[in-house]
Amino acid sequence: MIKAVIFDFDGLIIDTESLWFEVFRDITLEYGGELTLTDYSSTIGTTSESLYQHIEKITNEKYNQDEFEMKTNERYDLKKGELILREGVLDYIETASNNGLKMALATSSSRKWVEGFLTKFKLIQYFDVIRTKDDVKKVKPDPELYLQATKALGVDSSEVIVFEDSKNGLTAALAAGLACVMVPNAVTRHLEFEGHAFTLNSMSDMSFDQVIERLTV
Repeated sequence: MIKAVIFDFDGLIIDTESLWFEVFRDITLEYGGELTLTDYSSTIGTTSESLYQHIEKITNEKYNQDEFEMKTNERYDLKKGELILREGVLDYIETASNNGLKMALATSSSRKWVEGFLTKFKLIQYFDVIRTKDDVKKVKPDPELYLQATKALGVDSSEVIVFEDSKNGLTAALAAGLACVMVPNAVTRHLEFEGHAFTLNSMSDMSFDQVIERLTV
């Protein structure tokens, strides 16, 4: 019986990832390098360290990470007002709440980043537990975020369903012993996922109740 739901955040609730890719791609080009979707998507759901290491390799000797980060953050801030909830997300969250399920958020991003968006979109009150990179030693693909969230919810791993959009997130969920439904976005859709329950193009493809029914048949 499903008693709790854990959502990833970036790329799943709000498609921040597609905008980040656009920003990173454009600024990398300004530094003389070409950042491919394949290279970028492999870093989604975990730390940005490997992404910056790759960018350093493909750009010229003038590359400076502090300067690069400042430029990407400035460019992102100019565009982040365009971001909206992904299709079907609000319905899933409201239905899970109305069904009496406990809810958590488990993300490799910072608490400040996540809570800013949750407050803006009036979602923060739905989550019983929020676990971010500030709460763990290792982020995804390590399972610590999901293990902490499950423990804080007070449920068994067999009673949890996870929604993810990235390969690193899926790896973390499976390592924590959790069933995971994939809802990839524009930058993760080309990836191959293994071990997950099934994939949705968006949460509007199937109602939340239908997802639960499919998982419990």
